[in-house]
Amino acid sequence: MSNGIRVTVWNEGRHEKTHEKVRELYPRGMGFQIAQYLEKQPAISSVRVAQLDDPGQGLTDEILDSTDVMTWWGHMAHHDVTDKNAARVHERVLDGMGLIVLHSAHMSKPFMRLMGTGCMLKWRDSGERERLWVVDPGHPIADGIPEYFEIDQVEMYGEHFDIPQPDQLVFISWFKGGEVFRSGCCWHRGKGKIFYFRPGHETFPIYYHETVLRVIANAVRWAAPCGVPEIIRGNTQPIEP
Repeated sequence: MSNGIRVTVWNEGRHEKTHEKVRELYPRGMGFQIAQYLEKQPAISSVRVAQLDDPGQGLTDEILDSTDVMTWWGHMAHHDVTDKNAARVHERVLDGMGLIVLHSAHMSKPFMRLMGTGCMLKWRDSGERERLWVVDPGHPIADGIPEYFEIDQVEMYGEHFDIPQPDQLVFISWFKGGEVFRSGCCWHRGKGKIFYFRPGHETFPIYYHETVLRVIANAVRWAAPCGVPEIIRGNTQPIEP
């Protein structure tokens, strides 16, 4: 970490291969669009794009061992991620790796394991407007973000979102149809930090939105390992005689 944050942008990568509209929006994939923004940001030393169809599902020991923060986007193939790989990501988070969970990855195996809940919500894919309000303006993830920002066309996500109470809530969304949603949530698990960020439906150009990308970059810096020493558990001798 002394030389900067090593980021892996993990992207399911299936929609870009099977849906023409998604391929037109993201000809090199959503992961590349996020990665090319992150690699220009201060404190980030390297950015790798990994996908589900890569060797080892893009989750090999080599990749995980050289990742400080992983962003995760998935949707149509959550079930294809092996339980073994999901468990390995889960363990890496407990050991200190940051995890940024994007949009429909709320139903990904690693996130559900870390939350311990069903993680379901309301949704509606009608291209309506979303207004995201900053509710914790002093949080590092809100650095440089205005009081609120809007995205013209999104897939609506609405409450109730079946997650544990966040340690910090950074953003709340309002949608034109009337729903609200906890759209920027932070948790600590073991030595690791997790941030869930709602925007990112594949058929809208959301990862071209400058403020959305800035939030992701802020989240990467917040979630990076911070030098927590080894945690000792189990039977132990008293410190005092």
